[in-house]
Amino acid sequence: MTDAIKKVAVRQLRPGMYIHDLNCGWMEHPFLTNSFKIKDLETIQRISAMGIQEVYIDTGKGDDVSAAMTREEVLADLQRRLQRVSAEPSTGEAPQTSVREERINAERVEREASRLVTSIMQDVRLGKQIEVERVTHVVDGMVSSIFRNPHALMSLGRIRQMDKYTFEHSVSVGVLMLAFAKELGLDRDVIHEIGIGALLHDIGKIKTPDHILNKPGKLTAEEFTIMRQHVVFSREVLEQTAGISPTSLAVAAQHHERYDGTGYPLKLKGDEISPYGQMAAIVDVYDAISADRCYRKGEEPTIVLRKLLEWSKFHFNERLVHQFIRCVGIYPVGTLVRLESGRLAIVLEPGEKGPLYPTVRVVYDTNKRQFITPRDIDLSNPTPRSGDDRIVNCESAEKYGIKIPVFMDSH
Repeated sequence: MTDAIKKVAVRQLRPGMYIHDLNCGWMEHPFLTNSFKIKDLETIQRISAMGIQEVYIDTGKGDDVSAAMTREEVLADLQRRLQRVSAEPSTGEAPQTSVREERINAERVEREASRLVTSIMQDVRLGKQIEVERVTHVVDGMVSSIFRNPHALMSLGRIRQMDKYTFEHSVSVGVLMLAFAKELGLDRDVIHEIGIGALLHDIGKIKTPDHILNKPGKLTAEEFTIMRQHVVFSREVLEQTAGISPTSLAVAAQHHERYDGTGYPLKLKGDEISPYGQMAAIVDVYDAISADRCYRKGEEPTIVLRKLLEWSKFHFNERLVHQFIRCVGIYPVGTLVRLESGRLAIVLEPGEKGPLYPTVRVVYDTNKRQFITPRDIDLSNPTPRSGDDRIVNCESAEKYGIKIPVFMDSH
């Protein structure tokens, strides 16, 4: 049966069509739902005014666009592009140590960063100045860990508590921005400034009312406008903080700007956005969509990377998106993957022969529907015992009741 879901340009929308997905996971929007029937031209104008360029329609519930690509065709094309991009050589330096060796230190660094962000947000709420020296000390530790092995610290971002989203999001964006900056080969001093801006990028949320910030459902149009103000507040707080560099400020002030000029608060376009703001826009979206929230389950990293690739047509710098994909890898450390054999495995280390051939820990057999004795396999170096297995796709750990941290720490 032909897929009834198709992707169309917003300019092709007409009353009578049924929106299946607004395809704007990178923004909060004022519509009550992502799926609805288009009743009038005003609705189409509202969609366009939000900066949305393409949406998915359900031709089984509304009018069709005959020449449009089906969802299956779009996903197949994106997966091919994702594999091609991720297979391109990384420009970053090779890790100095293994993920396993760096993990204990990374856990300590992550705890320090989480405590720092929590403390700073409480201080700013009370009207106190940000102590940049404290931030500098913590970022020093993060940078050192990233240079030893970025995948250890990045993998910890997968372990989150929904009720601490704002704090943990800031830390995770900080980690990802540092790894991204290292991948780009930026000067270490610049990397450090990027890390400070990333850790503090959401500091303005302390001025957002809690009932809006932590609302479990959709925001109203008025709440939506108030929420967007956090970027302005972040810029104001950091402008008044001694020791904050222009680079750090750009990260915080521009992380919601979009390459096609549809972002906020200034609707900057293209190179009007600093390279650091362009990086922050990509990283902020990646982390926000892959994290669990009180009102929705986070997407698997591989799926989010595929969406970033799709959205880079309009909203992000496509070259930077490609480099970010190579930075985190198509199957990041800590990802649950399905192997061709039907076994499920956790990615432990990036592969020496490329991102499709990591070292994994097999933990579950889907054919027998049972857990199996964990065993590590280097997919880039098959043996008679392990077999010539390969990754088919990512999987949901929750679906199989697999506790990723438990298995990663079991050896």
